[in-house]
Amino acid sequence: MRALVVYCHPNPESFSAHICARVVVTLAEAGHEVRLIDLYAEGFDPVMSCEERLGYHTPGDNEIPVAEHLARLRWCDAAVFVYPTWWFGLPAMLKGWLDRVMIPHATFTMPTESKPMQRQLDNIRTIAVATTCGAPWWQSKLIGEPGRKTLLRGFRAICHPTCRTRYAALYKIDSSTEARRAAHVGRVETMIAAL
Repeated sequence: MRALVVYCHPNPESFSAHICARVVVTLAEAGHEVRLIDLYAEGFDPVMSCEERLGYHTPGDNEIPVAEHLARLRWCDAAVFVYPTWWFGLPAMLKGWLDRVMIPHATFTMPTESKPMQRQLDNIRTIAVATTCGAPWWQSKLIGEPGRKTLLRGFRAICHPTCRTRYAALYKIDSSTEARRAAHVGRVETMIAAL
């Protein structure tokens, strides 16, 4: 399997960084090819410029600003996202990555009057998410977990029709114990090893 890990956290010493490291190691130990996108370390610019937006619908030209990221997406058959859930959703950096890299003609086709949006990332057959949340489980569910839905429903909609999804979240991260954090890492490793 070719696994692309998309990691988003500004602090290289964070718990999310630890989870990301364990994800990469677990994938490699299982014999998978792994590539990592560390959005902060790479200095990814999540802001779509006016020029980029004006060319958003132009096939080919719209790929130029994000060609390297598109190449990595086209290479993989599994996408693994590691990030903290902030305000019930994706960090702005990760949302900006989706906004800029998920472009028409490259990752999906725009819907028309007679046809719905069409997928273009048929190579991706698995999506996994490892995240942490400040809120408790019940409150996250009450709000609707928009970050989870963006990836496991929205992003999945442009992947292979039978794409499988996996999700592991540690709720109430700010008050969690060392034991709860260790248990979460174990759950993530088990999830990743089973891909």
